[in-house]
Amino acid sequence: MNTRQQEILRILLGEPNRSFVVRELAANLNCSEKTIRNDFEVIDAYLAEHGEAKLLRKPGIGVNLDIEEHERAKLFDQLFRSTTDTGYERDDNRIAAIAYELLMNTKPTTLQELADKYYVNRAIIKRDLDSLNPWLQKRRLEIISKQRVGIIIEGAEKDKRAALSKVSQLIGTSTNDFIKKRFETYEVDLVTRELKRLEEKEFFHFTDEAFENLLIHTLLMVRRTKLCQPIHFSEQEQAFIQKKREYQWTLAFIRQLEHYFSVSFPQSELAYFTAHLLGAKIRSRTRLDSTNLAEQPLKITAEVTEIVQSLMRKMSSLTFIDFEQDLTLKEGLSIHLNSTIHRLSYGLSVTNPLLQDIKKMYPYIFSMVIYATKELSHYFHFTVPEDEVAYLTLHFQAAIERLNKQSRLIKNIVTVCHMGVGISQILRTKLERKFSGIQVMDTVRRADLNTYLEQQPVDFIVSTVPLNELNTINVPYIVVSPLLEPADIKKITDFLEQLEEHPLEAAASFLQIYTKPALIFSQVEVSHRFEIIERLANSLFAEGYVEQDYAHQALLRERVSSTTIGGGIAIPHGDPKLVKQSQIAIATLKEPLEWEQDKVSIVFMLALRNNEQESTKKLFHRLSLLSEQPSLIEQLIRTKRPEDIYLLL
Repeated sequence: MNTRQQEILRILLGEPNRSFVVRELAANLNCSEKTIRNDFEVIDAYLAEHGEAKLLRKPGIGVNLDIEEHERAKLFDQLFRSTTDTGYERDDNRIAAIAYELLMNTKPTTLQELADKYYVNRAIIKRDLDSLNPWLQKRRLEIISKQRVGIIIEGAEKDKRAALSKVSQLIGTSTNDFIKKRFETYEVDLVTRELKRLEEKEFFHFTDEAFENLLIHTLLMVRRTKLCQPIHFSEQEQAFIQKKREYQWTLAFIRQLEHYFSVSFPQSELAYFTAHLLGAKIRSRTRLDSTNLAEQPLKITAEVTEIVQSLMRKMSSLTFIDFEQDLTLKEGLSIHLNSTIHRLSYGLSVTNPLLQDIKKMYPYIFSMVIYATKELSHYFHFTVPEDEVAYLTLHFQAAIERLNKQSRLIKNIVTVCHMGVGISQILRTKLERKFSGIQVMDTVRRADLNTYLEQQPVDFIVSTVPLNELNTINVPYIVVSPLLEPADIKKITDFLEQLEEHPLEAAASFLQIYTKPALIFSQVEVSHRFEIIERLANSLFAEGYVEQDYAHQALLRERVSSTTIGGGIAIPHGDPKLVKQSQIAIATLKEPLEWEQDKVSIVFMLALRNNEQESTKKLFHRLSLLSEQPSLIEQLIRTKRPEDIYLLL
């Protein structure tokens, strides 16, 4: 079929119970009635080839389709697959386009108007709106349907613009190409040029991400102003912003835009753009260095300093890592939070394109930053969203890597020898002579090993006897001959290399240490992630590992930021203060569960005490590695007996 014939069939499929007059179809498609009748013959042949649907012609009434619902859906799919010029053949593309249209509209639109525009029926449009509504509600917006009037999105203008800037999320991309295509090329080029002129004039450079965000928000500001949909800023906020140095930059920038776009921006829009400038990240310290801090309100400078110090102090307390002496970290956080505070104060959102990757790569530090910022929010006037938490995570992770480089490379070990003091001393001497990177801290009895490890941190253990029965050991170990023969030396060399590359794989399974078959549930059926979180947390409470309020705190933590780490895995957890003994409850799900933007098949409910930081870090790392092993994940999902799942961990 040609494009016109496909269009006729789409119209008929869209309303199968309606009879269309040939004259009406000819007028809509700008062709003769004879052409439409000839097209019917081609459509008849197409229907006969692809199913049992029939084209019914009723003299004096019109033409309609006799078709079953399942076949109608199939034909719709086939037609959309063959269409390349609409750009809406994918559901997510269409939903994003509908979201943009409704957010930009100033008047209601009907289901039928949307159905006609996107070549689908009203039922599909209604389904799209149902999918879109939760995304909008998270942004304090709501789809309102008014009978005989139509559909419109209601909410504050600031929230509408924030949603418009993130519509690309609906098609699973972090780029802004989708939004840019809604503007003429010359419009994008003009704003890009003026932003670059602003950088050159004021001697600083935005980060690529900040530049892109400013570009999108400026384009949206121009269009919304033309639609007479201004932003709202209180007089107090406007007066405060007008005292900023960046406000003068805005005046010059806006003056050029008004000339190019033939539009006059109200004062509230100038304040809005200045707020975005204040919240924009810069590549260098030029702006910070050149700003006369005496001209800035003391409250802002004092607040940044206080937040940085409080955050570093809290992270040091949570992780037992001394961050407070790291001047590079302090400087980096100060520069970052200087713009972050402005963004949060004025309700400006930022999208972190690396959010999911950061959560997956550094789940432990990300989780600690979540707890730290959550507690800080009790003392400061804003809540830090997960996109900002991910940026802060990178600062702290970089600090940890600096500390690791500064720390000595010598491995502290203990030996366990069952053959007396003489042989123990020979083993110790041989180890230190053969391996310059090893320092033997002590030789301990097998029976005393657990007590020793509780008091002294070691990197690994060299033992002359198996340690499998000591299932509470969470330190890597290797078994050798008491005489340390050549084969043992090679064994230790390989072990050290493995320890450097994959420290967790050299140890006994940490997951087995912290769980048991009684806390493993297979093929669980649930309809919402909160349901499985509550169930697993309550199982830990029933076993006496956590306080009763742990489930509630785990749900609160989940609302702050999704605990998915990729690979179909989620790692929900509550307040460590409510944990009596570290333990993990595990559930494999019968069907993948919607978990924010991911699907989850395995849930590890973590209950980890604060005073076991080394083990906690290793557990998070082990789970992160597990998320990169799809074959093992699939095996865990298929396994039904908890005992067998335990053995696979």
